[in-house]
Amino acid sequence: MPGSIKLPITVKTEINVILLIITALGLVTRMYGINFPNAVVFDEVYYGQFVSLYMKQVFFIDESGPPFGHMILALGAYLGGFDGNFVWNRIGAEYTCNITVWSLRVIPAMAGALCVPLGYLLMVELRCSHYTALGASLLLLMENSLIAQSRFMLLESVLIFFLLLAIMSYLRFHNAQRLSVKYMGLFTYILLLCLAAYHTWQLIGDRTQSSVTVLVQVLARSLALLVLPVLLYLGFFYAHLSLLYHSGPHDQMMSSAFQASLQGGLARITQGQPLEVAYGSQVTLRSKSSKPVPCWLHSHKANYPIRYENGRGSSHQQQVTCYPFKDVNNWWIVKDPGRQDLVVSKPPRLIRHGDIVQLLHGMTSRFLNTHDVAAAMSPHSQEVSGYIDFNVSMPAQNLWKVEIVNRESNKEVWKTILSEVQLVHVNTSAVLKLSGSSLPDWGFRQLEVVGDKTCKVYQQSGIWNVEEHRYGTSQEQKERELELHSPTHIHFSQNLTFMAKFLELQWKMLSVKAEVYEHKYSSSPTEWVMMDTNIAYWLHPSSNAQIHLIGNIVTWTLATVGLAVFASLFLWHLLRQQRKIEDIPEATWRQLTQVGVVCGGGWAVNYLPFFIMEKTLFLYHYLPALIFKILLLSAVLEHLHAHILRYSSHRCALDGILMAGLFSIYLSYRALSPLTYGQPELSSEDLASLHWKDTWDILLRKH
Repeated sequence: MPGSIKLPITVKTEINVILLIITALGLVTRMYGINFPNAVVFDEVYYGQFVSLYMKQVFFIDESGPPFGHMILALGAYLGGFDGNFVWNRIGAEYTCNITVWSLRVIPAMAGALCVPLGYLLMVELRCSHYTALGASLLLLMENSLIAQSRFMLLESVLIFFLLLAIMSYLRFHNAQRLSVKYMGLFTYILLLCLAAYHTWQLIGDRTQSSVTVLVQVLARSLALLVLPVLLYLGFFYAHLSLLYHSGPHDQMMSSAFQASLQGGLARITQGQPLEVAYGSQVTLRSKSSKPVPCWLHSHKANYPIRYENGRGSSHQQQVTCYPFKDVNNWWIVKDPGRQDLVVSKPPRLIRHGDIVQLLHGMTSRFLNTHDVAAAMSPHSQEVSGYIDFNVSMPAQNLWKVEIVNRESNKEVWKTILSEVQLVHVNTSAVLKLSGSSLPDWGFRQLEVVGDKTCKVYQQSGIWNVEEHRYGTSQEQKERELELHSPTHIHFSQNLTFMAKFLELQWKMLSVKAEVYEHKYSSSPTEWVMMDTNIAYWLHPSSNAQIHLIGNIVTWTLATVGLAVFASLFLWHLLRQQRKIEDIPEATWRQLTQVGVVCGGGWAVNYLPFFIMEKTLFLYHYLPALIFKILLLSAVLEHLHAHILRYSSHRCALDGILMAGLFSIYLSYRALSPLTYGQPELSSEDLASLHWKDTWDILLRKH
């Protein structure tokens, strides 16, 4: 328009060339030749099973961490067109031609590559110089163990990426996202929360800041570090449970209601069942407890021994156990004590909370009974049996009160799958429960069921739910046996809410203990610090080509020395300050403290907890701690250069040592590269020359 004023628009762009270069180098070192080998490498055999289950949308549980990491791996496989059809049964199995190998490995490789520039940015945010940040990124770039771990379908590089991203983001006062792919990330998150709490407390005490500014800062930190992580965590599980809606190998670890919400499996069995339990109902009763394994109330044509090995006597009545497999002997008939009929009337007479019932074993017609006889393996509890009248002044005591634990009213009807029930013996007030013990050979190693008078509060082991259910129609024993062998019928439908499934899954992941087992390459945390162990990830079946998780020995050694030097420096400065001797400026002391909290604390929280963990441990568990120790080494060297060695001659000497050290790290990286990348193949003599520690297990195949 005439007379209008045109305002100039200026776009200013800053490009950090060093950051671009180290990012490119990170991509090259991690992405180069990730198709090799075209075979399953170490824990790919483990993670690949979960990826296949995602592709087939089959439910599973992995107690090692939240599902985000597995979903990331599955995303790469999905983008590469993987359909889940591969048998992950052994390390070294050749991938079939329909599998795009690079797609399985590209996301961990990208995450590992981006850890290099993230290390640079983190050091800058810790107020270290760009030279120090560059040095730290070069150490990460040439760390063989980090390269090897990031080039395969494994999760450690993804975990490290998000740990560094979260801390760097917080230090830049952006929205910090705490994304964890393993529960080990929880320790770094706690460290980050402590750091944020300290900064917030300092902010509150800063009188130069207005109350509004302080409030906004507190709210921003709360949203970023508390609310957002919770929403993300819930979101991951929502996606996980939405994707995996088919019945899978871990179904039996979950409740009957959870199983029935999945397509196939129990849902197929229970589809069409009656919802409400009535007198005459034929039911299977599953224990709410999954320890040691899920099981169902069971009996069979075998009696307790007259006397046990210790000489103690039993009732010699029919055994009642809990059996961890589907079986026709798991069926029981819920009988009205005041009537003789064993079929459901029309209309059905429904059973409610507080009603008294008898439980008749379907295949043997023995009543569920307990009495003042010590249980076989738990003499402090009562024996539970199928009553046999031996005419020895031992009357039947077979009345049970139904108590619905999760009832909403005292008139609630006993429902299939939904109702959690405690069965209380009328005569003795004992509760029917699992003892936690297994019976000897005479009890076929099945789980012991007892009557417990001391069970005053609801316990998982004393709670049962009806899983399979039918309305009985056959009064005669032989007809009833045929009926018990036939499929269930009528209609049942149950959809659990997301929160109900989420909470149950959390409990199972926390309560299921990871299996502790001996492995050729398992190790203890004491072996990690100086890398006294390694892991053979892949061995060529006929040549000397092999891949190992072995770190850059020079870097590992210097980082350990750096940790010790930092501890000594920090203690020295602390003592000097207590004596009112100020060797360094206050700003430098604050920076050193923050470096110690972030890097030293990061090392500690990612390393020390392993000493109390009951799980099989491997060298790769140390990699998150190693990252922080390497960053700490760079900060220590800067502090020595800038504040301890004040004379130019000393600094020149340190500069020479640093250059020599960096060159040694490069030489070590190059020497170990054939074991990191698996190529080129080395001769037996060359391999023997890399056996730098007697404790390393490197295969030497002589031709």
